[in-house]
This record gives sequence, C-alpha cells and structure tokens, in this order.
Amino acid sequence: MSDERDMTPALGSNASPKFGEKTGEKVALHIGEWRDGEWSYLYGSDTKYAGAERATGETPPLDGVGHGMMKPAVWTWEVPLYFWTGGIAAGSAFVALACDLAGDHRAAELARKVSLAALIPSPPLLVLDLGRPMRFLNMLRIVKTRSPMSMGAWALIVFGNLAAAAVGFDLLGRGKAARATGAANVLVGGYLGSYTGVLLAATAVPVWARSRLFLGPIFVCTATATGAAACRLAICAAGDSKESTRIALNRVQTGAMAAELALSIVNERRLPETIGRPLRESKVLKAAKWTVRAGLGLQATRSPKLAHVASVLHLAAGLLFRYGWVRAGADSAKDDRAVAEMARPSPSGVSPG
Repeated sequence: MSDERDMTPALGSNASPKFGEKTGEKVALHIGEWRDGEWSYLYGSDTKYAGAERATGETPPLDGVGHGMMKPAVWTWEVPLYFWTGGIAAGSAFVALACDLAGDHRAAELARKVSLAALIPSPPLLVLDLGRPMRFLNMLRIVKTRSPMSMGAWALIVFGNLAAAAVGFDLLGRGKAARATGAANVLVGGYLGSYTGVLLAATAVPVWARSRLFLGPIFVCTATATGAAACRLAICAAGDSKESTRIALNRVQTGAMAAELALSIVNERRLPETIGRPLRESKVLKAAKWTVRAGLGLQATRSPKLAHVASVLHLAAGLLFRYGWVRAGADSAKDDRAVAEMARPSPSGVSPG
C-alpha cells in the first residue's frame, strides 16, 4: 500500500500570490505600504496604525494618490441651461407677487407670462439630458422628500401647472383667482429656484460639496436677478406699467446680482487651494463676474437706455454662472487629489465635507 500512496507530509507552502500581487504581477496603484489604507476606516485615531503623526494631531501627507477616483457627471449643455430657465421662471414668480402687492396688476400679469414662458423649455431640456422621456416620467412615480432630484421634478410639475393656471385666469379676466394662484406658486418657486444648488451640493464632487452653505443662496440670488431682469425688459417693452415698478425692478436686479457676486467671491476665498482651484481658474466664471460688474457699472449711470443693456448683461451673467458651476464640478471630479482630500477625515476626526 505504501508504494501506491503519496506519503509526502502536507507541510504546505507560502501564500500565493503575495500581498499586493495578482498572478505574479503587481496590483495597479499598490505601493506595498500601510499608506494604501490610510483613508480607510481602519486607519483612524483609535488604531495603532496611526502612529506618532496622528498622535500629535498632524495629518499625514497625501502621497501616492490614485487616478480616476471619481467619475465626473456626464451632463451636457441641457442641464445648465435648464438651471438658468428654471431660475428665471422662479424669479419672475417673485416679481409677479411683488407687483400685485404694490398694486401694479398689469405688471404682475406680464411677470406671470414671463414666468410661464421661461418654464416651458425646462421639461424638454430635462428629457434631452435623460435621453428618454420615460425616464422623466419614472421620476414622478414616487416622492422622496430627502432627494433634491425627486422633489425638484415634482416642483417643476407643480410650478408649471400653477403658472399655467394663473396665466389662464389672467386671460379669462379673473384677476383675483390669478393673483391667488400666483401667490401660491411663489412657495413652489422658492424651492424651484434653489433646489438646483442644493442638488449640486448634495453630491460628492469636492467643489460642490464644500460650497454647500453657499450654493443654495447663490442660486436664489441669480434666479431673483435674472427673473427681475427678464420681467423688467418685458414690462418696459409693453410700456404701460408704473414708473415705480421699473425703478423697483432695477434695484432688485442690482441688489440680487451684487449679492450673488459677493457670495461667489467669499465662497472661492474660503475654499482650500486644491478644492477651490476649478472655481478660481474657470474662464467662464471669470467672464460671468466681469459681465456682472459691467452691468452694475451701466446701472450706476442711471441712464434708462443703458439700464436695458444692464438687464441683458445680468441675464447673460446668470447663464454664464450656471455653465461655470457645472463645468467647475466636472473639473473638480477629475482632480484626484481634491477627491482624496474630501474623502479622508480631518485631524479632529470630523469629515471635511
């Protein structure tokens, strides 16, 4: 029997492949040291792997950052354009309510029409971005109160129906019903004008996530300014509104755009160098800021004709800001070092996001 059986002791052999290897080849991005797990939950202040650097409260340097850590959003031109048209629609709803409260009902009617006209391209733009109409309809199958995207889709539908109803009441001569519907639509418009900024801030993209405290107010300011500018141009073209309404809209667009510019500058300066680089180096955002400054300069002349040009510049600046923010997010997602800085905990143990 001993000649037929292999009696070699089963002593075993070293594990194969070795740590950090696969079929004899080095695993991509593996550097063979504990630094590979530096960002994981195992490498925290409660483990011995942190070493002296963590004990002194210092954060180890980001060496050996990998490539392709985050995929940027595949958004194209439809999304920032939708952000812009939706902002104008929401801002125009605010203007309509203000005009009604001031007693200029004719201007309020025009503002409601501007709001509806600005909103009409929004659903087609979303469908173009999603690729299939059914994808947009599927978003309406459920309501997720904690999802800005889900609530934004419903806000778009509710706002559109209320805006159409208000304009319909105006055409039928039912002023009280139109004013009541328009006032109710302002509540939805407040969400519609700001949720896009909240949506960006809710992602893991570094420059958007770190700007979460400013993105909502920035988008509200832009929506207010562009809505006031669009309504002002329409009211001036109609020529039968009160002079006080035109002056008020001129001040609103000036104040809102100046606030947007100030918030943008403050936000950029507070961001760390790596994370804030896409904003600081964006040619589109630089063009948007100079367009705002040009509009504010023209308004300072107090010339009625130049004020029209200023309104057009504010509308253009709002569009540039939307494109600039979306583009900055794509650039930030491609910055692996910025993504790594967002993913790792701070020395205090609090996430920097």
